Amino acid sequence: MKIGVLGSGVVGQTLASGLIAHGHQVTIGTREPAKLKDWSEAHPKAVVAEVADTAKAGELIVLAVKGTAALAALKDAGEENLSGKVVMDATNPIANQPPESGVLKYFTSLDDSLLERLQRKYPNAKFVKAFNSVGSALMVNPKVPGGKPTMFICGNDESAKKAVGELVDQLGWETADMGTAEAARAIEPLAMLWCIPGFLHNQWTHAFKLIQQS
Repeated sequence: MKIGVLGSGVVGQTLASGLIAHGHQVTIGTREPAKLKDWSEAHPKAVVAEVADTAKAGELIVLAVKGTAALAALKDAGEENLSGKVVMDATNPIANQPPESGVLKYFTSLDDSLLERLQRKYPNAKFVKAFNSVGSALMVNPKVPGGKPTMFICGNDESAKKAVGELVDQLGWETADMGTAEAARAIEPLAMLWCIPGFLHNQWTHAFKLIQQS
């Protein structure tokens, strides 16, 4: 699949590398091409491009920027380049204020998620929340005791969730579909919970797993 990754930070680079390893044709979009010099040398088949060109090239889009920059990144991508496409949203609505007792501050509320805001702004795109509740070190082929960890996803379009679920599976996770976009109100705060052991005890090598009774 042709995949456009919006975001040249650690998360964008990690997901792009994992997708390339699984045979996808990846274009990564950035305002700062120099930031990707070393990454590009390590991935000669990947394309580094402007954000709009990246969105245009991708059959599926990965949004991997800071939550505060999400709307700006999508604006740069261009509404016409997002229309009808699946957008795998790995962002979290983390505010600029520092954590309090290890707990991140969000600029959203429990009644409105960042995913919902993005979906309302770009109604013709098919947003699916994924990869927001784990650090970049474990995003691709995580090796943790107890087997594959769980990636919680949600979104309004069933076909879009199926496409994202296939990518989640390829990258070494099991998928748990939590329903429509409103479920992001619960999924996005998982990043808060995931970060607490890191901020308090410098423990960053854990992931969530949904255990169900057979």
